[in-house]
Formats: sequence, C-alpha cells, structure tokens
Amino acid sequence: MRSSGYSTPASAADHTFTWLTLLLLAIAVYACGLGGQYIPSNGDEMVYAHIARKTAETSHWLPLASELVDTRNTKPPLLFWQAMVAGDWGQHWNLTALRAPSLIYTLLIAAAIAWSVRGITRRTRDGLIAACVYLLFLSTFRYGRPYLTSAPETFWFSLPLFSLLWQRLRQPADGPGWRLHALFGLGLGLGLAYKSFALIAPAAAAWWLALVLSESHLSWRRLMRHTLRTAFSALLALGVFALWFVLDPDPAAVWREFIVGENAAKFSDARGYWQEALSFSGSSLWSQLLAYAVNAGLLAFAVIGLTWLGLKQLPRLRTRLPLPPHQTILLAWAAVWLLVFLFPSQRSARYVIPAMPAVAMLLALHWRDIGRLWFVPTLLLSGLALLVLGRIAWVGHILGLSSPTEIGLALLAAGLGACAIVIGLWRATWARTGAVLAGLLVYATFDLTVRPMDGPVGRYEAATAVPAGRIAVPNGFNSQFERFQFLLPGQHQFIPYNTGGRALARVAPGATLPTPAQQLQQLLATHDGVVWIQSDTAETAPTCLPQCQVLGARWLLTSRHMPGEVTLTNLWQPQQWLFKREWLLTR
Repeated sequence: MRSSGYSTPASAADHTFTWLTLLLLAIAVYACGLGGQYIPSNGDEMVYAHIARKTAETSHWLPLASELVDTRNTKPPLLFWQAMVAGDWGQHWNLTALRAPSLIYTLLIAAAIAWSVRGITRRTRDGLIAACVYLLFLSTFRYGRPYLTSAPETFWFSLPLFSLLWQRLRQPADGPGWRLHALFGLGLGLGLAYKSFALIAPAAAAWWLALVLSESHLSWRRLMRHTLRTAFSALLALGVFALWFVLDPDPAAVWREFIVGENAAKFSDARGYWQEALSFSGSSLWSQLLAYAVNAGLLAFAVIGLTWLGLKQLPRLRTRLPLPPHQTILLAWAAVWLLVFLFPSQRSARYVIPAMPAVAMLLALHWRDIGRLWFVPTLLLSGLALLVLGRIAWVGHILGLSSPTEIGLALLAAGLGACAIVIGLWRATWARTGAVLAGLLVYATFDLTVRPMDGPVGRYEAATAVPAGRIAVPNGFNSQFERFQFLLPGQHQFIPYNTGGRALARVAPGATLPTPAQQLQQLLATHDGVVWIQSDTAETAPTCLPQCQVLGARWLLTSRHMPGEVTLTNLWQPQQWLFKREWLLTR
C-alpha cells in the first residue's frame, strides 16, 4: 500500500487545529480518573499490585514476595520495581502513583507516532491524526493506563523501529551500526524485563525483517550484516533478561514458576493443539487473525477497510515495487507480530498490542483512501455506547450518587458525542473526523459516568472505625481483595472469601450452597469485621441486623456478571445489575 499523496486544501474537518484539539481532548480523557476504581483495565491488575506491595514491604528488590499460592514470579521484576519506586516503597501507595508511569509510556508512544507520520508526509495534520487514532484504540485505552499494562514493552520494542523509520527518511542508504544495535539490544532487554523473554522472537524478527525489506539495494553482504547485528541485539536483550536469574536469591523458583509455568504452558492445551487452533473459540487461529480489528475497538471496521484496500491493490503490486521504506517497515512490523502469535495454543488479541503503533500509522497514512462507509459503523457503535452510558449516568443520579454538576457534565459529553455522530453521518467530509471525535467522547462520557463513584458515595469515610484484626473481604476474581488496600488504608489483615461464580465453582457436586444470610453469619462469627456486598436489590440493609453493627457503607459498580444476570429485559434498568451497596460490618 502506498500513501494517498492527498494534497488538496484541508476542510474544517481536516484542519490541523481541529486535530490538535482532538489530541488534547484525548490526553485529557486519559488523564481523567487515573486513580479511579473503574477505569478499564486488565483483570489481573490487583494481582500484580499485591506482589509489588508485598515485595516493597520486604525492603528488598528481590526475591519477589506474595501471599498468593503459586503466584509470585509471574512477571519479570521490572514491572514490580516500577510500582515500588512510583509508590515510594509503600509511602505513597495509591493507584494514581502506580498508574502514572503507564500513562507516560503511552503518551511517549503517541508522540513518536505523530513525529514519524509527520516525517513521512511532511504534514503536521497527518501526525496528529495518527496519534489520535492510536489513543482511540480500545487496546490503548484499556491497557495503556492501568498499572498492569502493555505500554512499557510496547515502547521499548517500538523504539528500534521508530529509529529505523526516522533514519530511512533522512539517509535511505544507511542503516544502524553496531553501536545503535547495542543500544537497541539494551532497549529490547528492558521490554523483556517487563513481560517475558519469549517476546524476543517477534521483537527481533520484526526488527530484522524491517531492516532487510527497507534496504534500497539489498545484497547478500548486507543481508548477512543485518542478520548478525540483529542476532547481537537479541542476545544482548536476552542477557539483560537473564540478570533476573543472577540477582534473584532463588533462581530455581524463577525457572519453575515463570519459565515453565507462565511461558511453556502457553504451548500446551487440554483439548489438543489443532482442535483448539481450528475451533471457533476465542483462542482459535481465526479469532487471532482479527486481533488488530479487535484491539482497534470502535475503529475495528476502519482496520478491516484498510485491509480491504491493501487486498485490492495486490494485483497492481508488481508495478509499484519496491514499496517506500516506511511502508515496508510498518507492514513488516504488523505482519511479524500477528504471524508469531498464531503459533502458541493460547492466543489473544492482547499479545499483538506492541504492533498497534504500526496499525495506527498505516491507518493515518491511508486515512483518506479508506472509504467513508468503513467509518459509519464507528459512528453507529459510538451512538449505542453513548445511549447506554447516558442511561447509567441518569440512573446513578436518580439513586442520589451524582450531583447536578456531575450528571450535567456526563450528559453534556454524551450530547456532544451525539452531535458529532449526526454531523459525521450527514456530511461526508466529517465522517472520519466525526468518528474519532465521537469515539473520544464515548471515553469521556465513560470517565464522567463513573467519576462520582470515586467520590464520597463510592468510598468509605476517612473517619470509619475499621476493626483491628481479621477482616473478611469479597473476592469475585483474581486477587480483587487487594483493592481494599486502597479503600481501607492502614494495617489490616484482609481475608478474602469467594463470591458469585467463584463460590459456586468451589461447591462440591450434591452439596448445599449456604444462603447469603447464612454465609454472612458464618463470616461474622469467624472474623473481626466483614465487608459485605448487597446480595440482591431487595436487600436494603444487611440481613444480620440488629445482631451486627454497620461501621461504614458505600456504593459500587459490579462487574463480571453471572450468565442471565444481564438480559434484554433489564438492560435499561442498570439499578438491577450494576449498582450495589457495600457495608463494613462487625459483630
């Protein structure tokens, strides 16, 4: 695919100022509510926050510490060290501090994307479009802000490719020498130290293929030189990762828990490799081929439109060879990451997030070549999302959870999003810009809808008398009990108890499941305090009253609903499945 070479005067929808405004809006959306309880995130964020906190309590960098069974060396230490430093070794342990480095990494990637595209097209507007597109991707919004994120490794794995792009634009005949390869090797090593040594395969392969295909005059000598230098960078990166074994006092545990348990397990499957690969499950080859579209979220159809545009140009490819260096670099970047992650038995769209900068740049370079109709689904999906979010915000206000100002801001964002959708559908020149604006306003409406839940109604009062000793807290998913470290700060011993689907999964066949009232009585009898979530909408007060005492209360938004809990009949009534009360109780 080639850049369109669009050079007609920009309309208001394509004006540089318009896109600069959209970029500033995107940055504001990402910064809003950074320390909130409900920002989209990886469900395991609290697992890694727990490991980082327990390690910080030891006052040592290594070994990693955890109270969770078989959950300690699940990620390389750099991820935990980042949190320990950001949280000042527990002195400023809050979600804003833990997540701030992720946001910085994400904004640096967006800046590199903007700079690269501007260098390719010589138009600032195109660079701003690319940065806005990247920040609109669902994968960026969900995994570019939380503590457990893909932003750090994406940054370090992208750095050599960004550098190659800039070098090819200035000096097409030259390539990075041994010194730069050494620096890139160290950078790749930092990326591995955040996630896994196994990622050297796609990172180094994409780097090597981009080097080779972007050569203006490839020869066997240059091919061998690129291969040796890339191998040197890869070995240096693996050496950086291997320092974990050298520095950790228990390297055998690192091998057993991380190398074997976390990585080798991804190539085994109880169903059989090919049965899983050729099935129609979420871990099949077919679903993985749609990984870039899935990660794009609201822009999924635009990514499909970009692919369709490339397929249409294939018959004319021979007459257009060689492709411009920037095109070959971006295509190699995206293709290698996708192909490599077709092989493990466990497949996920999250695994190709380090290649999403390339997808964003390709979209921006062909922004005006992709047909307008590919952006209409973005507008329609944004309208549906705004409708649901507006309803949730309104119901929250009826329940007394938001102030007039808070509900007004949420509905204003939803209304502006609706206007962007109408203009995008009405005027063809505004379809693309309107799609990006509407998508960003969906994110803004989401932030403003959940923001009241991080205020007084969604948190325990500072004066709450938390009982000393063992406090039973609900745990509906992996280590979700860790969130109470931020809700009830202090020296407490939180004891998790299973709720929802986890409780049902642990009941032996034929056994009788205790009623919620019975479970609450058992917890009160064996703990000094209990955090109890409203079991159904009819429960307006804890069933243990008057035999128990309510020390504090708050509202929360529930997630990970059981099958049948949310249906078409109650979708318009979020008070039945989303809003619940939570009480801190004692005997």
